[in-house]
Amino acid sequence: MPSYLERVRSGCYVCKLLAGDDDFVHHVVYRDDRAVVFLCKYPSVRGHLMVAPVDHREAAIGDFSEDEYLALQRVVFFAGRALERVIETERLYVMTLGSQQGNRHVHWHLVPLPPGVPYEEQQLAVLSEARGWLAMTDEEMAALASAIGAAMHRLIG
Repeated sequence: MPSYLERVRSGCYVCKLLAGDDDFVHHVVYRDDRAVVFLCKYPSVRGHLMVAPVDHREAAIGDFSEDEYLALQRVVFFAGRALERVIETERLYVMTLGSQQGNRHVHWHLVPLPPGVPYEEQQLAVLSEARGWLAMTDEEMAALASAIGAAMHRLIG
């Protein structure tokens, strides 16, 4: 936990990712002038995506006009649809997490719950650090990002 806290408080990881900082590399699935979609670097389940605005914003609703918010949610929608086409999903969880104390850049998590997970391990329990991180190689992450990105591009047209 101490190293995690240091990392999330060391600056905006989304802005550093977008700037190409080598210490904040993630597998980007999709990017346009308003939003970026990327795989969670420490997933608890395969396919855990993050969607964030390109511009640094901190409030999930208050930092957006209605049009900006709806445009961003359109990206969340298509990312979720693409994810469900690539990963078998019993339920897709969509939530925004973060805090003014860390991970300030607003972002949405899209978490595909695999079929067959016992109920007591679903919902917020699926994201618990106690559960551990899913071990995926860089090659597996790159292939998954490519597959989800291709599905997303087909859906958006």
